[in-house]
Parts: sequence; C-alpha cells; structure tokens
Amino acid sequence: MGSGAPRLLLVINPRSGRGRGAHAGDRAAEGLRSHGAFVHAVTAETADRARELVIAALRQHWDGIVVVGGDGTLAGIVDLVADAGLPVAIVPAGTGDDFARALGIADVPPPEAAMAVLTGIRRLTDLGTVTSHGRTRVFLTVAAMGFDAKVSERTNRLRWPGGRLRYHLALVIELLRLHPTRFRIAIDGAPPVCLPGTLFAVGNTSSYGGGMPMCVGARADDGLLDAVHVAPLSRSRLLRLFPLLLRGRHLTRPEVERVRCRRVRVSAPDLVVYADGERTGAGECEIGILPDALVVMVPRR
Repeated sequence: MGSGAPRLLLVINPRSGRGRGAHAGDRAAEGLRSHGAFVHAVTAETADRARELVIAALRQHWDGIVVVGGDGTLAGIVDLVADAGLPVAIVPAGTGDDFARALGIADVPPPEAAMAVLTGIRRLTDLGTVTSHGRTRVFLTVAAMGFDAKVSERTNRLRWPGGRLRYHLALVIELLRLHPTRFRIAIDGAPPVCLPGTLFAVGNTSSYGGGMPMCVGARADDGLLDAVHVAPLSRSRLLRLFPLLLRGRHLTRPEVERVRCRRVRVSAPDLVVYADGERTGAGECEIGILPDALVVMVPRR
C-alpha cells in the first residue's frame, strides 16, 4: 500500500441494520486506528449523501475503502469504488447483507472485517448492471421483477404501519392482486420470447432479501448471471412454492426455469425492477454483467 501509514476511507451508514451501523462503524474505526492506519470516516444516513461524500473524498489519495452497512450502502457507491480501482472491505451491518453472505463474511465481527482491507485476501468479484430509460445502475446481488418487486414497490408506497408490518401488509395486498406479468425476455441477443410469469429474477449472487436463495448456485466471480423464471401460479401454488424457495429447492420444480447468461433484455407493461433493495428500472430494462469489476478484501479465515 505504499510507505507510511495506510490511508483509509471509512464510509458508515449509521442507520443500517436498524442502527447497528453506528456501533459497527465505531468498532471498525477503532480497530483500524489501533493498527496504525490513518482513517477518514464519513457518515451518511442516505445513499445520496453517501455518494456526495465519497465523490468529494475520492479527490484525495486513499489506499483502500471500508464500507460499513448493508447491500444498499455499498451498492450506492460501488461504481465509484470500482472506477477508482481501490480495494474495498465490507463490514456487514445491514438487515440482509446478501453480498457479504455470498462472500462468506456475513458473520465476521466489525474489527476483523475492517482489518481485511490491510491484511485480507484479494478477491475479484463481478457486478451486475441494470439499464433502463437511458440510465445504468450497478447492483451487487439480484435484480428482481414480478411479484417480489411489486411487493417492494407496495411497501415503499405504504405510509402505515411501520417496520416489518408494512412489508407484511404489502405482501398480503399483492397476493390478493396476484396476476402474471407479461414478460418479454431476450437472452444473450436471441430474439425476444413472450414468457408470462409470476416473477423473474437475475442474480449476480444467489440470495436477496436476507438469505432467500432465489438464484441458488449463482456466484459473484464466474462472469455470468443466473436468470430464474417462475411460470404463472395461483395464490395457493405460490404459497406452496415459498418453503421450497427458502430452502433453495425450487429449481427442481417444473414451473421454475434457470439459465446462465451474460445479458438479458426484459420488458412488460407493468415491469418494475428492484435490485439491492432499490428501484432500478421500469417498463423495459437490460441487465448485464461486469466481470472482475470490484476488488474485495476478505478476512483470512
């Protein structure tokens, strides 16, 4: 990392994990400084603010970046980190931490996770991209469309109740309104095919939503996306599929199809796309892969 004390940028989302990020950030900073690193910490409660602070901070020289938060915290700045070519260590402190889960570090304590930026193993990981209406966004885990994306959209629209109850209410509403999405899907440049379905997910990693392995088997370092299509289902069949999905056994079902690819074009009249918990597209989108785009430092375990 060069001569002198390593210069590290520490990005903290104090609200991640329902406030867990603040404590994890303090522990990460303390551990790094105790090992002689110069640490510049920036704290931001929103993705937009974090992006502003990181853009400003990257005008200086850094030897590495440590990000404290969940998938959304890193996803909001990961394109900046990748473009800067800096190694990043992840301190998992979100509610889902699916990217950290994919790297096998979801349960690593904050000081150890942060120290990986200095002493860890270098891993190259892929990033997904969603391009919609002329705008491209990078994602870490899974781009979801159909039923689960509609539940996320409904959750964001509801103003009552709070917490997990709001998500549960959104789930009930969308179950009552359940109808197939009229997907048009083109894989790796092939002609588009009309494939109505309950949901469609394209994964850089296997899980989203805090460990739901929708794209079971997907790896963040193989240069490929895993696209999973679920055929139209009734409410009762969808509810019966969920236990299999939670155990990663749904790919054996005849109504579920998985294909590995590098590029997917998707459109539907009511298409909404969510990735890493954020709305990333609507109507029509193209999902791609950036192989070996991010250098992640993981602990030597």
